[in-house]
Amino acid sequence: MHHELAVLTITAASIGFFHTMMGPDHYLPFIVMSRARNWSLARTACITFFCGVGHVLSSVLLGVIGIALGISINRLELFESFRGGLVAWILMAFGFGYFAWGMHRALRNRQHKHWHAHGNVNDQIHKHTHSKDHSHAHGGKDTKPLTPWILFAIFVFGPCEPLIPLLMYPAAKSSIFGLVLVTGVFAIVTIMTMLSIVILLSLGVNLLPVRRLERYTHALAGIAILLCGVAIQFLGI
Repeated sequence: MHHELAVLTITAASIGFFHTMMGPDHYLPFIVMSRARNWSLARTACITFFCGVGHVLSSVLLGVIGIALGISINRLELFESFRGGLVAWILMAFGFGYFAWGMHRALRNRQHKHWHAHGNVNDQIHKHTHSKDHSHAHGGKDTKPLTPWILFAIFVFGPCEPLIPLLMYPAAKSSIFGLVLVTGVFAIVTIMTMLSIVILLSLGVNLLPVRRLERYTHALAGIAILLCGVAIQFLGI
């Protein structure tokens, strides 16, 4: 039993690592949204961590409930597959909506001219955008705090397909220690891999010379998230 549990633990760590690495939906949304929303690296890491915890815990709870109720692994995997497909469509819808909003924002904030009178000083005409150079009140509420919650909801609803089969063996052996160990190892490796990739790629993206594309960052973020959903739904990534 100890040998089998050791093998299962190593398997859980390996699957957690490669499953996260091969799934761009585990890290790309955080990287592009961090760039678009100008999140600090600490804020980006914090959001990634909590989304990762919610992502893993939702499948843990489903697996534990399924085991307790005696639901077959095939039915649990079928439900996880259904959740995965639904999340892919949610990512596509969110990505497309964010892209459309980003394009509207980019076109609205394109560089334009304003005439200004400054008292006795000669009248002046200069170019600017409404996003940075001038402070204008346009009404409406700031939607920035909403974005992390949308990502969190998507990740909580998203499945960790490999986790439930991993839970079944220690559960069948009635080993609570094994169940906790396998779950913990899978969760830690998955979340740490997410954090590592997000931090490293965010640092790399911040070094890219993208000044000319700066006003399109929201639209580009939307496209990236849309493509994540497409990759999950149609390419099985």
